[in-house]
Amino acid sequence: MKFLSLEPFVPSGSNYEGSKALFIELGFHINWEQPGYAGFQRDECRFILQHYDVPGFPENFMLSVKVDSVDDFRQMVLDKQLPEKYGIRMSRIIPQPYGREVNLIDIAGVCWHFVEQ
Repeated sequence: MKFLSLEPFVPSGSNYEGSKALFIELGFHINWEQPGYAGFQRDECRFILQHYDVPGFPENFMLSVKVDSVDDFRQMVLDKQLPEKYGIRMSRIIPQPYGREVNLIDIAGVCWHFVEQ
């Protein structure tokens, strides 16, 4: 038996439409959608955005996404002015034992760790 993929359900917080728009601007596309759910993908990275708004949950939810260049990722976010447009936060690039990392706090408060190994 082989495990094939992992696709977490990511809470959108109260602004489901804004969260969808943010992830599209980050280069994800929607594979499928039904009321309150959307399946996103970019390259081999997939997740399901869920219209879920329970205070405290998003702020305690984290994901790690492997990328080939955190420099390029961070610059793309800044060039598109996504922090100003969506009210998101992004860290500087931080060296970690597991690779170079930039953190992005999305609209709901979920912390996305974009990691270059």
